[in-house]
Amino acid sequence: MVTVGVLALQGDVAEHLSALEAGGARAVAVRRRAELDGVGGLVIPGGESTAMSRLLEALDLAGPLAERLSSGMPAWGTCAGMVLLASQILDGRADQRALAALDITVRRNAFGRQIDSWEEDLRITGVAGGAFHAVFIRAPRVERVGEGVEVLARSGSAPDGPIVAARSSRVLVTSFHPEVGGDHRLHRLFVDMVDEAA
Repeated sequence: MVTVGVLALQGDVAEHLSALEAGGARAVAVRRRAELDGVGGLVIPGGESTAMSRLLEALDLAGPLAERLSSGMPAWGTCAGMVLLASQILDGRADQRALAALDITVRRNAFGRQIDSWEEDLRITGVAGGAFHAVFIRAPRVERVGEGVEVLARSGSAPDGPIVAARSSRVLVTSFHPEVGGDHRLHRLFVDMVDEAA
């Protein structure tokens, strides 16, 4: 059984831990370097990306996390976590850190403010079992994907709609909150990614 961490600075930490356990992993909260060192993969949940970036620096986790990512640790960023894992952030603060784990450009709050949140059924490449009910809250979106990045889902009915899920071999990102709603298929996908990397 693989051990998967959830960065416990902001967001739906308990919900991600529960969904990872349902997906077949041993799930632990990560707030310190020793906890980070003990996981095979890491979920970076939603929250406020600039605040999370500052907290990573304040807790002396930014450097160790960047090192683990560059050495191939699997990671999954949901909403604000997607922003942090990007190689380039649009509409971010000047001091905001991009961990550059995935070659994508992400626009923060691309769909509007909290009041503009919505839900949508998505077809996600590599996730069997029909549509995935996705909850978007002040969601970012992927504006550009680099070489080796696969687009998994787009919002709306147009084939060129906004990119809301993407992955490489070891990094997964989603604009939405898959920990909400009880559908654990994406958590199982990530647990499989961590297992394969191990």
